[in-house]
Amino acid sequence: MRIPLFLLAASAIPLALMMPAAQAQIPADVVIGRNGERIFLDPATGEVLTVQPPSDVRELPPEPYYDAPTDQNWQRLDRESEIRDIIRSERQAERERREMREAMRAEREQAEQRLRQRRGTVADQVPVVPEPNESEPVQDPQPLPSDMASTQDPADAGLPDAVDDPTVEAPKASADLPLGKMTVAKAQILLDRVGASPGVIDGVKGQNMLYAMDSWRKLTGELVDFTNEEAIDAALAERGGDAFEDYTITAEDVAGPYVAAIPSDYGEKAAMPGMRYTSAKEAIAERFHMDEDFLVALNPGIDFDRQGQTIRVANTGSATSGKVARIVADKGREQVVAYDSAGRLVASYPATIGSSDTPSPSGTVKVERIAFNPNYTYDPNKNFKQGENDKILTIPPGPNGPVGSIWIALSKPTYGIHGTPEPSKIGKTASHGCVRLTNWDATELAKMVEPGTVVQFEE
Repeated sequence: MRIPLFLLAASAIPLALMMPAAQAQIPADVVIGRNGERIFLDPATGEVLTVQPPSDVRELPPEPYYDAPTDQNWQRLDRESEIRDIIRSERQAERERREMREAMRAEREQAEQRLRQRRGTVADQVPVVPEPNESEPVQDPQPLPSDMASTQDPADAGLPDAVDDPTVEAPKASADLPLGKMTVAKAQILLDRVGASPGVIDGVKGQNMLYAMDSWRKLTGELVDFTNEEAIDAALAERGGDAFEDYTITAEDVAGPYVAAIPSDYGEKAAMPGMRYTSAKEAIAERFHMDEDFLVALNPGIDFDRQGQTIRVANTGSATSGKVARIVADKGREQVVAYDSAGRLVASYPATIGSSDTPSPSGTVKVERIAFNPNYTYDPNKNFKQGENDKILTIPPGPNGPVGSIWIALSKPTYGIHGTPEPSKIGKTASHGCVRLTNWDATELAKMVEPGTVVQFEE
């Protein structure tokens, strides 16, 4: 069944709560259509199972869909998004807390087991002193090896008194995250490696990931159970190895240069030396396609501004390459899909495409030029009105600029495909009519297109 081309909002509501009793034992993901209908998807493959009319389900507040990302609409958007987030997460909150408790309990049990094994190993190496008898003289026991010598009881030599002792090696950071979240993150990394971008890697299974799973099948021709961690690990092993890798923070990471903050007012932006990153943490998160909060959760207690520390990051592999002949900007799915001259899928990316106030173009246009690390010209007479700014402004380049680090100009004036300073909001908010991708996805796409590449906008 083909998913209708209208805006979908991701949800993780168990199918057992929403379907008739005869079908209630089938697990599924649920996405909510713009008209309120619920679309049930196979959690392992993304296939559509059934569609439930809006009259049969509880109505949720309408999806926020505003323009002007720097004025009062952002404030409304933030408030309404918070309300929707609460509604959508209430069924998952307790489950995530339970998973967290189970993960921590399992880690503690493993630590206790390792401790018992270590105690047993040491005790086995302590020489046994024979009992004295009349026919054999008593011999002094052999000394312990130097690494076991201690004034303590030999069985406890070199070991802490309890698992909670601060000398016990801390568990890896990923063990502190819910197991379900880590499984989703691994799946996102796997999708990213083949060109089916899920956007930011954050351990959240939402709309962007569901569409990426659909692209996976078209790109690879394979079916992977994305709810099964062992199946995901096996697929990762065939495509570059483990999902996460160690990275040591360098002097260049710490040095920047960075800016203290990025103001919202375009006049203030224009007066800055550049739209740079605000911290090493932000720069590292973007380099490895990660949400900042997820990076911090994966590396608790790490000071990202200190050189020499080793952290865990996503192993996304190399960028997708090839020559793109045609791009489809799907407004309904909020996804950009790239094809080669033979019509084969090359890559797909979650996107933010237009708004109700400033819609994106319709029909077919072409790529006119590609600019890496572009500046941005704000013209209130041609574009939107931002704050109190009524003059033409030139905002300097940088990843935190209005169009991020890439600008792919289209043949329709003032419109383009570009990056963003807020990758975690891709596919979840509106733009000024352009097509907005994460900086890394926009960069990857920019290297595969050229002037004349066809761009089709579909409703």
